[in-house]
Amino acid sequence: MRDKPSDKQIYNGIRSFDVAITKEFFYGYCRRAYSVFDHKYQLSNKAGLDFYSLAHDYYIQLLTHDFQQLKDCPKSTKLSTWMTGGFRFVILEALKAFNKECDNHPASQSDVILEYLRDSDHETGLLHQVIEAVNAHYNDPKMTTIARMVLLEGFIQKDAAIQLGLTPSAVNQRYKKMMDEVITPFVIENYSSGIYYGTTPTECICEEAAMPMEVEYSRTFTPFGRSKCCSSINTPMYNNRITPDYISTLKANEIFVFGSNLQGMHGGGAARAALLHFGAVLGQGVGLQGQSYAIPTMQGGPETIKPYVDDFIVFAKQHPESTFLVTPIGCGIAGFEPDDIAPLFKDACYVENISLPQSFWDILH
Repeated sequence: MRDKPSDKQIYNGIRSFDVAITKEFFYGYCRRAYSVFDHKYQLSNKAGLDFYSLAHDYYIQLLTHDFQQLKDCPKSTKLSTWMTGGFRFVILEALKAFNKECDNHPASQSDVILEYLRDSDHETGLLHQVIEAVNAHYNDPKMTTIARMVLLEGFIQKDAAIQLGLTPSAVNQRYKKMMDEVITPFVIENYSSGIYYGTTPTECICEEAAMPMEVEYSRTFTPFGRSKCCSSINTPMYNNRITPDYISTLKANEIFVFGSNLQGMHGGGAARAALLHFGAVLGQGVGLQGQSYAIPTMQGGPETIKPYVDDFIVFAKQHPESTFLVTPIGCGIAGFEPDDIAPLFKDACYVENISLPQSFWDILH
């Protein structure tokens, strides 16, 4: 098993659009936090509060400010804790907009974590593991006793203070400290339902994530990262309609189709290549621009991408004089896999001037 990158390496990877780092750690941390808050608020049952809608909203907020919020993480705080804390605010703001639920029932992150611990414990023994983590971290009998009394035995902090001969303020401070420093990171990183561990390397990776997105795209070398071990498809329908792995230049009739965001912030990967070389325009997140065509993928789940794909297919049919080279849209920093995106292009299989990535054809054929 490879060593986990340091917080600095994770921050630098996210900021430089490294696909593997972004998928495993940004989306990984957010997914774990989402599991905990979904447990309390049933987020997945509320329109617009699905994981990808919230995670993409958070990512765009970070991107808009050049990831400064992550850079501001205090040295005493783990980046995972800081990042999931920021994601919590995105979740709560979305809940307020949805039905004022958080205004009527305010809940701190500690409250949500505690409720999750107690509800999950009968199946997992999670509370005992958390108490052991507190004991190992502090080696302080009072901290361990407070953790046991509040978490395991159900004492409120005021009653725990009376039992221990401490002031309620002293118990409250210790409880908050252990929640912030140990318990919340432990639960989110190690033991939330639907935990996400990132992509496991395989011998054949047919997706954009195989290459870091900070790689410089140039006129002579534009990688999309598909492994050469993939077998080619021999079905006649697909002949000569596979987007090349490497696109250095375009013919006069070729259009570079890339994944974007609605804000038109073409920061990395294929979007950056489109901006630098193929006429993409900052601030334009949809449609034809120069010799490129943008399909937004950072606004929610695959169902939010489908209308833009449908529009693209219609546009391609209306311009038979052009050849459209579709890159593995959505399979980079948007966090999706080819299995999620390829089915959206089913109708493109029969449009002769649309080429698709091999990883999409592997699913569609």
